[in-house]
Amino acid sequence: MHNSGRYTLIDALRGFALVNMILYHALWDINYIFDAKIAWYTSHIGYVWQQMICCTFIFVSGFCFPLGKHRLKRGLITLGCSAIISIITAVFMPKNIILFGILSLIGSSVLLMIPLSKLFDKINPYIGLIIFLSIFIMTKTLKYPIWQHGNLFTAYFGFRPVGFVSTDYFPLVPWLFLYIVGYFMQRIFDKHNLMLYLSDFKNRPLEWIGRHSLVIYMAHQPVIYALLYIIY
Repeated sequence: MHNSGRYTLIDALRGFALVNMILYHALWDINYIFDAKIAWYTSHIGYVWQQMICCTFIFVSGFCFPLGKHRLKRGLITLGCSAIISIITAVFMPKNIILFGILSLIGSSVLLMIPLSKLFDKINPYIGLIIFLSIFIMTKTLKYPIWQHGNLFTAYFGFRPVGFVSTDYFPLVPWLFLYIVGYFMQRIFDKHNLMLYLSDFKNRPLEWIGRHSLVIYMAHQPVIYALLYIIY
């Protein structure tokens, strides 16, 4: 760790994922809001890129759960930021509203893991990792039908009702399971004293971005939109 006592590689990984997320969202705005079509962005390449970004972000968040303090406060703040984004997009960009986005997923995962971690702490981390990685893969590959009797509550869990729209949608199923995979991976690292190796990496810009990820995430879309509005 640096003098700050942080695991710098974790900060850098979060920063790297956030930089990619910002670039991805900028291209989304260009492609869908400003109608400057980018062929590769809507292809399989763009999908793989998007999945790499969100999987990294969620996995790292789960990995950090055992390391963090003030978990209740952190979870509530993250959920509050998610609610702000939903309200702003509903008012100013209703066609591109964000409901149950990645901040909703992470905030919810933190709050759910506060009681669940007491149970998971008793499970062998290798067994827990295998179980929840298998569940994530299975639930990720399933095709969920539109639920005729669904509502926003069911959409939160992953079962979308008729007419549900969200431009950034990360329900609990399957993404909570990936968060838990990150949690068990950290326990494996801790068990074998591997955490020390996460403090040797140095990349100041990415570390700084990773440490301030929530603030940057909240600010990046308005800034991107303003710049693209000037350009286009």
